[in-house]
Amino acid sequence: MVVPHTFGGYLNFNCHLHILVSAGGLKESEGRWIAPLWFNKQEVMEIWHDAVITYLRQALKANAIKSDRKDLDEVLTAEYERPRWIIHIHDSMPRKHFLRYAARYARRPPIAQRRLLRVSDREVEFCTKDKRQKRWVTTRHSLREFVAVLAEHIPDRYGHTIRYFGLLAPRARNRTYAAVFALVGQVKRPRPKRLSWQASLRKYFGVDPLIDSHGQSMRWIGRLTPVTP
Repeated sequence: MVVPHTFGGYLNFNCHLHILVSAGGLKESEGRWIAPLWFNKQEVMEIWHDAVITYLRQALKANAIKSDRKDLDEVLTAEYERPRWIIHIHDSMPRKHFLRYAARYARRPPIAQRRLLRVSDREVEFCTKDKRQKRWVTTRHSLREFVAVLAEHIPDRYGHTIRYFGLLAPRARNRTYAAVFALVGQVKRPRPKRLSWQASLRKYFGVDPLIDSHGQSMRWIGRLTPVTP
């Protein structure tokens, strides 16, 4: 399961991926479960490094990439010649911890409203945590600049913020789920019922949107027809 994360604290474009991989694998030809799997950090980095650069080069050659930079091919060559990319591999992590961490990047805007300090007709001020200086600093952008940096983090139309591969791929789940659960000795739990918008706000934010300022419950009565002046 892959969750792309594109934004940094300054709303800069800092793309990296959070990936959750199973601790075992299904060998369909023999109908058995192989565990545990071990990942060599250096080999994973090299394979990922070569795959990304090769993909971008092919996309550039096919004119599938549009950029204002005329030296994009040179940039890719420089990246390819870099000795290493930074990756972090944890042997194990609770699913709940990963999902809570990754959901922050898949289901929320690039900047929280509480970080916005001032919005005027000319500029936007927001606070940013400078990790090098280990303190909070104020960042300012004109309205045009602020919209531009936000636009970089909006997914393309029909683009998914969470992607599934391998055993979790949409086409593979129906074919392999029953076998996987049988081999690992687990029972598939029923899908949890989706919360209503009222129950969701009450659970995660402690606010009931249907309670008015006098503490009374609101209910739908009807809609007023707009009056044309």
